[in-house]
Amino acid sequence: MARSSELPFEHLIDEGSFRSIGDDLVSSDPIGFPGYQDALEASRTAAGTDESVHAGAATIGGHDVELAAFDFRFLGGSMGEVAGERIARSIERAIERSVPFILRAATGGARMQEGMRSLVQMPKLVAARSGLADAHLPYIAVLGDPTTGGVLASIAALADIVIGEAGATVGFAGPRVVETVTGARPSSASHTAASALGNGLVDTVVGLHELRASIGGLLAVLRPNEKETVGYSPAANGEAPSPGAAMKAARAVERPTGPELARQLGEPAFVLRGDRAGKDDAALYPLLTRILGRRALVLALDRKSTPGPGAFRKARRCLELAVRLALPVVTLIDTKGADPSEDSEAGGIAWEIAALFDKMLSLPVPIVSCVTGEGGSGGALAFAAGDVLLAYEHSIFSVIGPEAAAAILWRDQGRAGDAAEALKLTAHELLRLGIADELLPEPPDGKVLARAVAYHLDHINGSDDDLVTSRRARWRDLGN
Repeated sequence: MARSSELPFEHLIDEGSFRSIGDDLVSSDPIGFPGYQDALEASRTAAGTDESVHAGAATIGGHDVELAAFDFRFLGGSMGEVAGERIARSIERAIERSVPFILRAATGGARMQEGMRSLVQMPKLVAARSGLADAHLPYIAVLGDPTTGGVLASIAALADIVIGEAGATVGFAGPRVVETVTGARPSSASHTAASALGNGLVDTVVGLHELRASIGGLLAVLRPNEKETVGYSPAANGEAPSPGAAMKAARAVERPTGPELARQLGEPAFVLRGDRAGKDDAALYPLLTRILGRRALVLALDRKSTPGPGAFRKARRCLELAVRLALPVVTLIDTKGADPSEDSEAGGIAWEIAALFDKMLSLPVPIVSCVTGEGGSGGALAFAAGDVLLAYEHSIFSVIGPEAAAAILWRDQGRAGDAAEALKLTAHELLRLGIADELLPEPPDGKVLARAVAYHLDHINGSDDDLVTSRRARWRDLGN
């Protein structure tokens, strides 16, 4: 095996912390590929290691992890039977030790010289990865230079958090394969960690020298709960503002946005990006954080942007992460509604909203929602279908935006104030109708919100099945 000073992943881990787990695995020649045995021996000599994957225990930022890392010096970091088995065993050790699993990829993909015995490592590792989800253990993938082929299209892409190394080539097919198949080499704007970030495929791109601190910070967010005592009791409601006054207050430029309140909820925090389907809609700001010692996923709508299909897909992929890591969910609602543009229609905006309702009502973790500013129609309500709905006293929620209502009812957007009065869109009405559970005092403040959220999270009880059953019953019975 390679000496510690030669390890190609030293930039990820605490100095001297890696403890290689030895095994007796040796690559065979399952299909009798010409010259393969000679190529193996030459790689062992040149790389100073016996295979393309190193695996063992390490620490990052003082946090214990299980690590599997590709070594590109060994046959281009290709994944054959031994590499796949080492990763699978490393995942299983993470489960046994109850520690996060870290994968550092630097690979050209499947090892051609082992034929289909190499390719079947893809479903093998996906099967192994499911054990981490069952154990609610974090899985972080680092996409080094390069990360392509079957490794990316299986185990690497299924991480809870995906981090790209700055400058890395990242793509399903490597540039030479693209040129062979399409007749044209990909542009410089494609197949990079930066383009993957822009397309919502990774959560962040980090320079080599910042990786250890970035991963260490993320592990600090995801460490087990250390709950602080919550000094909180629901406050008495103040005087209800008029619908017009509430609408003005909810839309005030100086009112904190959802992302601003989300960042005040707790620390440390890690921002999630992308829907993993080609978009990173800025209208939704998701982050992992700790609210008074409680791990949580926060989904904050940003009123500065209108959520399109990608925002709802991003929400669903983050909710799936919350299930895998057993994280409670907090949603902060402040939007005039879903984007009604032609592009959104073509992207299936109605289907995406419906899918988010379904995901929220099926999630086996607690959900506390809060209307921090404006709730506009079904696009906003999809983020509110949880166990508890809070609302700030000067927030508003409406079946349709007042301007649109005025245009439909009277063909006069100038009568938006009249529409607001008629729609009774204040938070106090939301409470009276039995839709909201509690009103929070103005002005919006992250520390007060953190105490309210922690209090309600602590009072949501029941098994996973009970949570889903009670949440569905809550929304099934509203309006009867």
